[in-house]
Amino acid sequence: MVDLERINAETVAYFRALDEAATQRYHFRHADDEGGLWYIEAVPDRGELVAIKQAEMTSAGQLHRYSWEHLEDEHGFLTDQAIASEEDPLEPIPAEEFQRVWTR
Repeated sequence: MVDLERINAETVAYFRALDEAATQRYHFRHADDEGGLWYIEAVPDRGELVAIKQAEMTSAGQLHRYSWEHLEDEHGFLTDQAIASEEDPLEPIPAEEFQRVWTR
C-alpha cells in the first residue's frame, strides 16, 4: 500500500528545497479559456524549469495560490509538470508583477 503521508512530505520537502535554494527565478503569465489568469514562478532543476509557486486569478476575481506551503485544495494544485516555455503559451513577466498578484 502507498504511504500517502510520506509521499506528501517528500513532495513538500522537494518544492521547499527548490524555493529556498533558488538563485534564479523565472516568472510567467497565462490566460486560460475561461478568462482566468495564471501566474507562475519557476526555477531551474536538472535541466528543466519547475513551478514552485502558482497563482490563479479566476474570471470572478478569486485568487488561488499554491506552493510548498499549500500544495492543493478543492480548486486546484501546484503543477507537477515541467515548464516548457517554448511549447507552453506562457508570457514572461517581471518578478514585480508576479509578486503583486502573489501577495494580494
